[in-house]
Amino acid sequence: MKYEISKKHGLRGEITVPGDKSISHRSVMFGALANGITEIDNFLRGADCLSTISCFTKMGIHTEVTPTKILVHGNGLHGLKAPNQILDCGNSGTTTRLISGILASQNFSCSMVGDASLKKRPMKRIIRPLAMMGADIRSTLGNDCLPLRINGKQLHGIHYQSPVASAQVKSAILLAGLTADSPTSVTEPYLSRNHTELMLRTFGAEVTSEDTTATIYPAEELYGQKIVVPGDISSAAFFLASALIVPGSEILLKNVGINPTRDGMLTVCREMGGNISYENVKMDGEPSADILVRSSDLHGITIQGDIIPKLIDELPVIAVMACYAKGTTIIKDAAELKVKESNRIRIMVDNLKLMGADVEETDDGMIIRGGRPLHGAVINSANDHRIAMSFSVASLNCEGETTITRKDCVSISYPRFYIDMKSLVNAGQDFGRVY
Repeated sequence: MKYEISKKHGLRGEITVPGDKSISHRSVMFGALANGITEIDNFLRGADCLSTISCFTKMGIHTEVTPTKILVHGNGLHGLKAPNQILDCGNSGTTTRLISGILASQNFSCSMVGDASLKKRPMKRIIRPLAMMGADIRSTLGNDCLPLRINGKQLHGIHYQSPVASAQVKSAILLAGLTADSPTSVTEPYLSRNHTELMLRTFGAEVTSEDTTATIYPAEELYGQKIVVPGDISSAAFFLASALIVPGSEILLKNVGINPTRDGMLTVCREMGGNISYENVKMDGEPSADILVRSSDLHGITIQGDIIPKLIDELPVIAVMACYAKGTTIIKDAAELKVKESNRIRIMVDNLKLMGADVEETDDGMIIRGGRPLHGAVINSANDHRIAMSFSVASLNCEGETTITRKDCVSISYPRFYIDMKSLVNAGQDFGRVY
């Protein structure tokens, strides 16, 4: 299915973006390992998070899905049951990598698979540290990718120097450390998002953080919690970018997570000259705020170093913003984009060139020379939700019509994306048409 979008004028209104994907995944996983019921408000009901629920259902966890909440009936740290079928992680790298850490110490064996995209994503980054802890985990095809076979064993604590700043890698190791025989630490080159550390503490685990090192101590028990999931900054990013580049726009994004390990998008928007302010700031648990954003004259900047882990998922739409900015934007240290749902560096560069952008691919990022008018094109989404949404944003301020292929992939993280975008378009303008 394709979606066709043309230039718009003045986006206005309020949006409540879906719950944070990273936090939604973890709330189900940790709730499953806890004693008692975990009640989750504003859970993201996208395909990735539903894959997590499905996997734990196959391991004996009862999850109630009501119109307003998710209720996870936990069985405790050692209460998972051997699944009688392969665990299908769908398109979700978070599901795969975090569950691997949990499964490494269970008293049963199981296998995990995923869709065609997920089968290409690198798993050696978790296989190696988990094996160092004593895990019996292997890639069944011998290519360090899915499918994985895990035979649960007693694990021992390690101090792992991670070569990448990855919350998924860090979380897999910390979750394995929950039931190890001694403390487990992970040191990253830069600090990645810390949702695992924050939430595990809420559930009763002992987790400490110092600089870029997180340490977990073996736990006896976790306890069910009430979790309110803030709006996902990675989803809000598309509306932030839209308001900034479409003249005459003003959008209020309600209850968005502003965790300092995830707020790189907001930092970049401000550094590029974006008019962004906070309202109703809440600092209990996961910090959140309402974010007011207005159209702005943007300028190019260099994005590199320790901010990259804080905005890795937002870089595609930042590349779009850079096309509408004055001057040159350079994105460095972002080779991780090559091993996401698609090679996001190449896909972004190829598609932006189709729209007339002056952009080039580098080994670890992109160089974008902004200010060149863009025009409509047929965009290959590569079945990647963030690519499809990024080019929906790009099309809002370019001449002519843009067609986005396989537009339904947005259901991975934002099932209502096109509906919410349409709600911001002024009367008399159609957002787009499906064909």
